[in-house]
Amino acid sequence: MSTMDVLVWVALPYVCFAVFVLGHIWRYRYDKFGWTTRSSQVYESRLLRWGSPMFHLGILMVIAGHAVGLLIPREWLYAIGITEEMYHIGATVLGTAAAVLTLAGLAILIYRRRVTGPVFLATTRMDKFMYVMLGATLLFGTLATVVHQVFGGGFHYRETVSPWLRSLILLQPQPELMIDIPLLFQLHVITASLLFALWPFTRLVHVFSAPVGYLFRPYIVYRSRDDVRGSRATKRGWDPVSTPDPEKLRKL
Repeated sequence: MSTMDVLVWVALPYVCFAVFVLGHIWRYRYDKFGWTTRSSQVYESRLLRWGSPMFHLGILMVIAGHAVGLLIPREWLYAIGITEEMYHIGATVLGTAAAVLTLAGLAILIYRRRVTGPVFLATTRMDKFMYVMLGATLLFGTLATVVHQVFGGGFHYRETVSPWLRSLILLQPQPELMIDIPLLFQLHVITASLLFALWPFTRLVHVFSAPVGYLFRPYIVYRSRDDVRGSRATKRGWDPVSTPDPEKLRKL
């Protein structure tokens, strides 16, 4: 195992995770007003109405699939009756569908941002870089699934990538597990790590902005003016506007 292997499969993930955590703390402390997606719905809504739900639904499915495949040991799934074949079919079919949905939604959002003038002008350099990294991560992951899982002989990432990730979490890194995995999976992991390091400095921070406080805040009470208790009786329509009497104006 070379020094480069240790740097890529041990140092890089830990550095990216540290930047992810500390970056969010710094951003929340010094840039609360910038903690937003900078919504552009006011400029264009037709493409956004299609692209945004597709992307968000797809990415939630992708995250859920990664959580199950990477963080849960396969022995635990065996214990509840999910066999290797069942898992493989589910992961391949649902994973491919989620990837296609996410990439299609992302493509619509990028197209909208490029062709809609006001939206394009509101796009920062960091936004563009974030889209490149996010697209590369999703693309490498999709290609890895299609090439090796759908049309290939299958790659057992739960014997390599999954134990490697869990070893990092347990602070007992095993970089040797990642040395001989297919290149597309390596590129997917590397770009995902870099995306996590970039995360706190982009609009992606809105992921942690769920309006939980809305569940506990008091109700907002709206009161209308009552016919009896108001300062004057209500009238239908507009109040008449008349020309003032010249005699009354002279007396004033």
